[in-house]
Amino acid sequence: MNPTQRLFALLAFLAVAASLAMAQNNSRQDARHTAPLARSYSENESLVYHMKAINKGRSDTIRYEADAKGIVRKNSTGFVEEYAWANLSFNGQAAPLPTLSSDFRQQLSLDPNVPPVMPDFRHVNPMLIGPAADMMTFYADEWLAIKQGTLQGMGDHAYVKHGTPSSWADGVHTIIGQDSIDFDITLKEINSQDQTAKVMVRHVPPPKPQISTPAKWMDAAVSDTPNNWVEVSKTNDGKYLGEIGKEIFDVELTVSMKDGRILFADIDNPVTVLARECTDAELAQCSAPEHYEIRRHIEINLVP
Repeated sequence: MNPTQRLFALLAFLAVAASLAMAQNNSRQDARHTAPLARSYSENESLVYHMKAINKGRSDTIRYEADAKGIVRKNSTGFVEEYAWANLSFNGQAAPLPTLSSDFRQQLSLDPNVPPVMPDFRHVNPMLIGPAADMMTFYADEWLAIKQGTLQGMGDHAYVKHGTPSSWADGVHTIIGQDSIDFDITLKEINSQDQTAKVMVRHVPPPKPQISTPAKWMDAAVSDTPNNWVEVSKTNDGKYLGEIGKEIFDVELTVSMKDGRILFADIDNPVTVLARECTDAELAQCSAPEHYEIRRHIEINLVP
């Protein structure tokens, strides 16, 4: 999966996270608004985050940094944080945004009444899609934790079953692209002295992942769980690259118990891969297997 395809897979997950949380928490109206995770908003409140990311693929590594500058607005649904992006750089080189992209405003929220919404990227420079999608992942995961309504004390835990595969296949370069995950959420730490709480949201392989594998050799587990990630793509020389493996996300968020702001957060997203290059679309005539890891790490810090 190249960085752009992975971003669209993330966006598909965000839609899933929103629908899951809304479906299963309609009866938790009181608990979900209480400490330690509740977000307390003030209109016109300002926030600035600095983001750093490393995307290590099969053959290359991409690093980027960016600043997200936000202000809290109130609409008919609830409170939203409206962000403008600036100071974007890739691999140490500044990446000035054209006017349409610099005017782009991303709306995020930790208000339990405001579900995550995918941004309209039609007029946004592709360089900005990565940071915006990663920022939305942080907010969607924290929002999902808040919506559980049961994470009140250290060690409290919720497991959200899902499993339905998300797809990033475009039918041209990527013939098959799927992953299948459940959500494992834990309130890891409450620090009364610092007035902070730490939440871990893990995207984990379900007991029976629902991905579609086109070849028998893809059925054997690559790691210590059933495979939950698959991709088949066309190579530049007309062959087919079949990849199968295990994907997880570990998303750790430190939030203020005073107002629920995200103070620091990071994503660790490894994929353990077994790959074979094949001459046929059925992936029957293939080279010897190759093992490698795809890994993404993203972090945000609230700037004082």
